[in-house]
Amino acid sequence: MPKLPLFFCLILYAASPNSASRPGEVWYQKVWCEGKGGKVEQRMQDGRRVDCLTDHYAIEMDFASKWQEAIGQSLDYAMLTGKKAGIVLILSSSSDQQHWDRLQKVVSHYQLPIQLWKLGP
Repeated sequence: MPKLPLFFCLILYAASPNSASRPGEVWYQKVWCEGKGGKVEQRMQDGRRVDCLTDHYAIEMDFASKWQEAIGQSLDYAMLTGKKAGIVLILSSSSDQQHWDRLQKVVSHYQLPIQLWKLGP
């Protein structure tokens, strides 16, 4: 049986209709980050952990309703690591699209140096 790439499995699972059985943030971190060649929960000198650290980005991963917190965390982690800031926003349902739209609007309005990705519908 052929193996599916991890990222493809993530998309299929996130799109499943039964949201009650969806995994937590750590599962998304592991699958998405490792799929991008990054390190999950990378510890910094001060003891805090970056959700995903790639060659170019310090990435905060959060569920949609926490989009505001993700902005500050991504910028802080980028400053501390010397990498670019990134946010992966996890959308669990179509109603979470409003959070994605708000995040994009704030990042654009203030011209924040944050790369954005979204997972989900």
